[in-house]
Amino acid sequence: MSLLIEQCLNGLQLGILLFLISAGLTLVFGIMNFVNLAHGSLFMLGAFVTAWLTPLLGNYFVAAALAVLSMMLLGLALEFGLLRSFYGRHHLDHVLVTFGLVLIANEGTRRVWGAQGLTVTLSDTLGSSVEIAPGVSYSLFKLISIGAALLACLLLALLIGRTRLGMRIRAGANDREMIEGLGIPINLLFTVVFGLGATLAGLAGALAVPVMSAQVGMGEEILILTFVVIVLGGVGSVKGSFLAALMVGMFDVLGRAFLPALVGLFAPPQVTSAIAASLSSMLIYIVMAIALIMRPQGLFSKAR
Repeated sequence: MSLLIEQCLNGLQLGILLFLISAGLTLVFGIMNFVNLAHGSLFMLGAFVTAWLTPLLGNYFVAAALAVLSMMLLGLALEFGLLRSFYGRHHLDHVLVTFGLVLIANEGTRRVWGAQGLTVTLSDTLGSSVEIAPGVSYSLFKLISIGAALLACLLLALLIGRTRLGMRIRAGANDREMIEGLGIPINLLFTVVFGLGATLAGLAGALAVPVMSAQVGMGEEILILTFVVIVLGGVGSVKGSFLAALMVGMFDVLGRAFLPALVGLFAPPQVTSAIAASLSSMLIYIVMAIALIMRPQGLFSKAR
């Protein structure tokens, strides 16, 4: 039971981080119709900047805040200075230019911080464990990370659902042409949405780096899971991204934790680990394939 509780919390943490990344990406694609492969690089850079600033400033939280701010500014600069000129062009153009940005980000990161990556050493307090149930201890930082990510999700929900800007974002996701016809400055809306997505990606990187360390290329790995979340949740649906992210996080973590024992009931011991490892890596993609067969537009989006 203690292992199950711990792995469920790990799945929740992964799911919330995936939502922080996928929310901005699904808004960018849903409103701007822009395929941004460089979104994962903002996650990677947020992790690296946090890991670099933490020992310099002596405070992880200040370093994380500065990293998130820097990713927001970088996202706004990229949208205004480069990506804006590609709106309305073919998706292949989007893929090529943002893939080029991925290569630039990876090589630039390798040149600045080295190929070995960076880690964050937390203080004794943050690195300690707390008892969350009788006989069950869990990392204090992971609990703080889950709480911070949930707070960010709540603020995003309030922004999207309760403000005039959120109303325009939702309208743009449902009918972009109508927004343009009403005279709303669509380019300014695009810039705000892109900056919001970059901020969330930077926050995810800052929260993830003490747990998984910063490595060159980590953005592409997380981007694959993010696209699974978007496909499952439905393009343009923030609510769908949230529910799908939790689903993917739980399936991924619980599958890696308990599939070996389940496979061991039916397979000989000498092949159990190999079969379990293969099934664990395939599990979320099998779930995605089944979901797409049953509901191609995504589990939580309206049929269109």
